[in-house]
Amino acid sequence: MAFNRVPRPASRVSCFSMKKLIIAIDGPSGVGKSTLSKLLARELGYLNLDTGAMYRTIALAASRKGIDASDHAALQKLCEDTLIEFSRGGGDEIVLLNGEDVSKAIRTPEISIQTADVAACPEVRKAMVARQRELGDAGGVVLEGRDIGTVVFPEADI
Repeated sequence: MAFNRVPRPASRVSCFSMKKLIIAIDGPSGVGKSTLSKLLARELGYLNLDTGAMYRTIALAASRKGIDASDHAALQKLCEDTLIEFSRGGGDEIVLLNGEDVSKAIRTPEISIQTADVAACPEVRKAMVARQRELGDAGGVVLEGRDIGTVVFPEADI
């Protein structure tokens, strides 16, 4: 059986074109969140916000400053003094730490190991959730990571 597509009238506008959505992709590691979010963000022309990259960036910044993951006060201050941004350059997702492209530096085995300890700090989690909400509030963003749909953006559009 074949279906014919009926073209939409030119005056009809999709609800997706009127509002920039907040799209939350939640779940454990290894299930394809990153792959899906990158493809979806690229297709929609949205910013892809990899929340795991944010924690990796703080771990990199802490490593560079010699801050131990057990020093919660120093990590909190580091979060306050650190600007993490996301952009797209040449189709690739870019992570900026105080204006520096650290996209590759945050993916090293050393930083991967340190990230779990840094992310376990309650002060870091609080600061990162606040920044994630700040980055996503305007919409036009695909956020992916653990707890995105339950903690960070439970009111996400999708």
